[in-house]
Amino acid sequence: MIQEIKIEVAGGVERRRKGVYSVMRKLFALPGLRMFLPLLRRVEGVVEAPGRISVQAEPVRESEIKSCQGLTVISTNLWHDWPRRQRAVERLEAFARLVEEHKADVLLLQEVARTTHFWTDQWLAERLGMAYVYSRANGHLQSIGFEEGLAVFSRHPLGQPVLRQLSPTSNPFVHRLALGTQIDSPCGKLLAFSVHLGLVGKQNASEADHLNSWVQDISKGMTALVGGDFNAGELSRQIQTLQQNWLDTFRHLNPFADGTTHEIHWPWGKALHRARLDYIFLKAEQNSWKILEARHLDTPDEPHSDHRAVLLRLAPVRVVA
Repeated sequence: MIQEIKIEVAGGVERRRKGVYSVMRKLFALPGLRMFLPLLRRVEGVVEAPGRISVQAEPVRESEIKSCQGLTVISTNLWHDWPRRQRAVERLEAFARLVEEHKADVLLLQEVARTTHFWTDQWLAERLGMAYVYSRANGHLQSIGFEEGLAVFSRHPLGQPVLRQLSPTSNPFVHRLALGTQIDSPCGKLLAFSVHLGLVGKQNASEADHLNSWVQDISKGMTALVGGDFNAGELSRQIQTLQQNWLDTFRHLNPFADGTTHEIHWPWGKALHRARLDYIFLKAEQNSWKILEARHLDTPDEPHSDHRAVLLRLAPVRVVA
């Protein structure tokens, strides 16, 4: 059963903004201005701060895994491609087959789209039999018929979802978030966070710093997986800072490999720009987990996204010793 949980992430700013729109609604209710009320309602919806989380705490299908055999994690940006939404269901099916092929236990997803007639989060939960949490980031389903956000999926029960807006509240039209939840796995309780940072370098760095301090504070002594689309390359100051504080799981096993997860192409197909933007970091006590596998994945027949997926397999040291 899906529950809706409200978490306030913008505080007084959001309350002041609602007050402004209340005044504007009264103004636009005057004769001669009423034609603008529908537009105002759309704008009011889009700028509404995130904070409503959908939670399905128990998996649709109970996991057959009862003992700790390690965990497999996949993180990816699902590329909502709005408003075109080209081959959206086919791309999701390709991703679902990838999850099944690699027997993933945890999914950290970005650009999870909802439209008036199709909710990606519900579709994946039913298709894969997983529990999940979802939060809108941008757009607004009721106002414009589309929104996209973050989600964490799990084959094991979930609890205690948390949400943080990382971008400044001064820009009400763009929300960059981190969504986390506790996962009650056979290997113990851990936290998993899905992250999507902004495109502008200086703001991206500020969001990464905010993420770092927030995860450190909220996770305390617990193991935490932090994955997503960071929109920053490996040579950026913010990624190097995160690599100092947390374990970059791909680089841990692949110190010299090509880490590209996103490419921009010329119209004739040649790559214009290649970058590593997608990561899974591990925050844990030293030597408490062993990284078994870390690599990047493509769906061969139907590209699931314009980003490659990131795969991580890990296990507690006590299991693999």
